[in-house]
Amino acid sequence: MALVLKSEAFLDGGEIPRRCTCEGEDVSPPLAWEGLPEGTQSLVLIVDDPDAPDPAAPRMVWDHWILYNIPAALEGLPEGAASDRLPEGIGEGVNSWGRTGYGGPCPPTGRHRYFHRLYALDLCLPAELGNPGKDDLLLAMEDHILAHAELVGTYAKEVVRERV
Repeated sequence: MALVLKSEAFLDGGEIPRRCTCEGEDVSPPLAWEGLPEGTQSLVLIVDDPDAPDPAAPRMVWDHWILYNIPAALEGLPEGAASDRLPEGIGEGVNSWGRTGYGGPCPPTGRHRYFHRLYALDLCLPAELGNPGKDDLLLAMEDHILAHAELVGTYAKEVVRERV
């Protein structure tokens, strides 16, 4: 069985609910996974937006949430998995706002895609990583990825939708 990442809040390619965005409560969506390969020691979750700032002319990838050392025994994360409610041992990376924690979709213009990527690793990453940026985390994961899965959600702000 292949590694699968899903959410009860939205389908792959579907719209992320408003409550999970800057226009709502800005809570992380519930996520669930299955099909971890044998030998998985930990998981990494990276949520980013490659359409920033404008899907018609993207110039950067905006990182929304970075988690590492998610225990392999977990089968998912509940809605609103905030920093103070994460299971012990999970490390957090620094997002594009320069802080740890979840930052929901908040596109300045157009409909953006939000990639939720889950990686199964053959080790737990060293605690010395602290609060890494995405690039440092990806470097630390290199040669340790057993499998990965992807779930894509989309979002456009209400104001933007009215103009479209």
